[in-house]
Amino acid sequence: METKNIILELRNKAGLSQEMLAKKVHVTRQAVSRWENGETVPNTDTLKLLSKEFNVSINTLLGTPRQLICQCCGMPLEDVNISKESDGFFNEEYCKWCYADGEYMYHNMDDLIEVCVGHMANEQFSKEQARAYMKEILPKLNYWKQYLYLDDAEKFDEFKQTLINEINALGIEGMPKVEKLNALVGGYINLEYRLPNGKTIKFLDDEATYLGNQLECEFGGGRCFGIAANMDFILVCTYEENGEYPELVVYKKR
Repeated sequence: METKNIILELRNKAGLSQEMLAKKVHVTRQAVSRWENGETVPNTDTLKLLSKEFNVSINTLLGTPRQLICQCCGMPLEDVNISKESDGFFNEEYCKWCYADGEYMYHNMDDLIEVCVGHMANEQFSKEQARAYMKEILPKLNYWKQYLYLDDAEKFDEFKQTLINEINALGIEGMPKVEKLNALVGGYINLEYRLPNGKTIKFLDDEATYLGNQLECEFGGGRCFGIAANMDFILVCTYEENGEYPELVVYKKR
């Protein structure tokens, strides 16, 4: 179905005249008429307003030219499961389970895999098959590959092992040997460190994805080691519960 027919159908279904719809999306009645006659198509900003007004995605308004999938979990997206921002506008990158009210729900790839495996596994598709499938597709989705441009799951695993070896080679006193790294979103682990001059600094990008882990200090005392790394650097810090009193231990360019 073309955009002109979709807008007409949605307007009639909502019981709105052309003039009433025009007022809601801040255009003239003539503009609505031209949309419905196929003379013009709404611009991007107006499509967003129409999307919110009719509670359908922009993709639907445009006649579904793209097959949308969640860029966090890989789920096919339809209007009923597309996420929304806190202001009510659709976010057509994610499903409503991975992104809700402006917040990402998953910061650890392994956690997401286990949730998905629980829903996917059945008599025809074992947990092992589901887990292998998710491990293959997730690194290729935008949410998880923001820093990692690797062609396949095998290269992804190789890169993780390389990082593990480099981190363990640092020989940081009191830090247990790193056995695995998880994909973590920057905003979840981006602590603020105080410099000797009294100023504070953050080293990570809230929107980027890193490989990291949390390890309990071998000396006890309630402190933990935090690790974040990507292709460019390795960061190791310590902190107390809930990330309080963070101290930078290592920031090393690779």
